[in-house]
Parts: sequence; structure tokens; C-alpha cells
Amino acid sequence: MANLTGKKILLGVTGSIAAYKAAFLVRLLIKAGAEVQVLMTKAGGSFISPLTLSTLSKRPVHTDISSEESWNNHVEMGLWADAMVIAPLTASSLAKMACGISDNVIAATYLSARCPVFFAPAMDLDMWQHPATQENVRRLQSYGNHLIPVGHGELASGLVGEGRMAEPEEIVAMLSRFWEKEQSLAGKKVMITAGPTYEPIDPVRFIGNRSSGKMGIALADAAARRGAEVSLILGPSRLSPQEKRVQSIPVQTADEMYQAARKAFQDADIVILSAAVADYRPRETATQKIKKTGDTLQMELVKTPDIAAALGREKRTGQLLVGFALETENELANAQSKLEKKNFDLIVLNSLQDAGAGFNYDTNKITILGKDNKIRKFELKSKQAVAEDILDEVEALRGGGDS
Repeated sequence: MANLTGKKILLGVTGSIAAYKAAFLVRLLIKAGAEVQVLMTKAGGSFISPLTLSTLSKRPVHTDISSEESWNNHVEMGLWADAMVIAPLTASSLAKMACGISDNVIAATYLSARCPVFFAPAMDLDMWQHPATQENVRRLQSYGNHLIPVGHGELASGLVGEGRMAEPEEIVAMLSRFWEKEQSLAGKKVMITAGPTYEPIDPVRFIGNRSSGKMGIALADAAARRGAEVSLILGPSRLSPQEKRVQSIPVQTADEMYQAARKAFQDADIVILSAAVADYRPRETATQKIKKTGDTLQMELVKTPDIAAALGREKRTGQLLVGFALETENELANAQSKLEKKNFDLIVLNSLQDAGAGFNYDTNKITILGKDNKIRKFELKSKQAVAEDILDEVEALRGGGDS
């Protein structure tokens, strides 16, 4: 049975026929031990009475930021909550949230909320499948919000397909699982490498790649939310982790990343190597800017330290090592080979052949391979959602015994 004892939950209800489910959802949340404050758009009030939800929640329902009696402090409500759930969420309100349009009490509170936000879309089949809707979903997820997947079945239009709001029981169960994970890595030390490395040619030029660090940063934030002590060794990136519990260690070159990784590796329980480390660096770095003096320029390159191989050789019993493989051909075979050669316990495969995956995207599409020849393929998701999938696999492997 779901346990939400002491949790404070904001429930946002927008103008969908599925709004009737909000009454059942409020009852289940309270039965699970939560406090519930309901917010509604004016359109939502056309489908279910605010009085009904006020009676069930034992709190006044806010339908606007202000009224003749008072100003409803959306900032205060956003700070009060342990979680915000928008269910049902229409295509219109979804688009407003994705674009930061604050013209109702739900959108205003969402923009002020510092708590986890969950959203349960509800709309007709074609609206749900429209590229604009799917892009808005991905954008909301890229901000760290949690999608509650739509259901499949008969819709208000009479069509049958995806677009139904998740059932209240499913929503409560998802919230319960979320908080169960909150301390699932408590007491564990997690080391993550992320981003590119820059190998200097001269004071202004370098050898590098297009990695943004988004995937590694998402992993660091997700691990911290699960209670881990996280060391993030981050190459040059304009991004930074959101969780205060993440210790970020900035580096520039492959050698700097290698030295920092060797140091943090000694105490780490879980190591995830998501950085895109440059394989080669110039043998010599010019102390002054190289002038353009001819049609060609010869430069000798030498290998950088193989961080994954070095750590794989030093891995101790009980330590779990996860690698990444970005491939353009023979993806599974190359990833399997790397898994074995580097002594990884798991390897996360990206293919540049997949649209929406790879460097700089907010989304990723992965396949996870294990030593037991188990292969798990995942759909295209936000990198935040991908991070959760990877950590779920890590925890499942740890639960099966030490590596």
C-alpha cells in the first residue's frame, strides 16, 4: 500500500473531461497520509466543482491568483509543497508550462515551485501524438519534471488509443515509488565523469568534441536526489548541477580528468564514466598563438590516458563500474567489446544513428548491456528520465550482489 505520510501535495486540475478523476485522486492521496491543496484553472471548474474538491481535501480550492477576498500566494504554495502534481494536464496548459506562460494559478505556482513536479497529460489521440505536444512534453521533462505516462483506451472522442490520463491509483503508486528512491543510495559514494576534455594546441586553440555534459550532470543530480554523496568530475561546460549535494570538480584536459578520477575512485562505491574524453592530444603545446604561415600545418598527436581502462584494472570487489559507448556503426558489437576490455559491469550505448540522441540534445536513446549478456533497450526520453533508468539498472545490479 502506498505510504505518503506527512507529504504535502499540490494538485493542479486543468480543463479536461478527465478532471472527474481528481476527486478519486484527492481521496487516495489523503488515504495514503498526504495533505492536499487543490489548484484549478477556470476551465477545470467547468468539469468538476471546486466545492467537491474542497470538501474532499478539507481546504479551499484556489482557482485564480487573486480574488476579491485575498491574494493567493503562489510563491508560498510552491514552497509549501513536497510535490506538485498536475492531473489532468491539457495540451493548452502543457504548452503554457513548457513556454513559461504564467496566466493562471497553476502555471504561476509551477514556475515558483522548488519541489518535484509530476504531470499527467490528458487529451485526444491526435492531439497527444502531434509533434508540438510531444516537443512540449520533452521540454517539460528536460526541466527535470516527471511525466506520468498516458494510458491506452477509449477516449472522449470515441477514438481508441493513447491519451487517457493515468488512473489515480497509478499516480499515487508513482509518487510512493519516487519517495522510496529518495534514500535508496544513502551512504553510497558515487563518482561521475561528464562533459568533454579540451587538449590545448596553443593558448587559444584546442582539440575537443561537442559534448555538453548534460547526461553526466543529469546523472549526478539524480544520484544526489537518491541520497548519494556525489563527486562530479566535469570537463569544460556551460552547465552545472542543480543539486547542492553534488560536489563539482572542474577539469579541462584528459590528464586533469584522469588525476581527479583516480583520486575520487578510491572511495567510490559506484563509478559512472559518461565523459567524452579526447583520445589524443598534441605532443607539444605552443606557448604563443600559432600564426597562419602556410597552406598546411603538421601536428603530432599522442594518446591521452585511458581513464576507463585504468579504473577497470583497479576496480575492487563490491565496486560497480559503468561506462558509456557512443557508436556510429556495429553498435552492439563495439559496446560489448568495450564492456569486456574495460572491465565494466554495465555499459550504456548511444548511437548517433538515432534521431534526438548524442551530443547537445536534451533527449537520449540508450541501450544498456551487462556482463550477463542482458540487453535492455529504452525509448527516446529526456536525459533526466534516462538518468533515472540508468540508476535503476545500477541499483538492480547492486541488489543482485556485489560485482
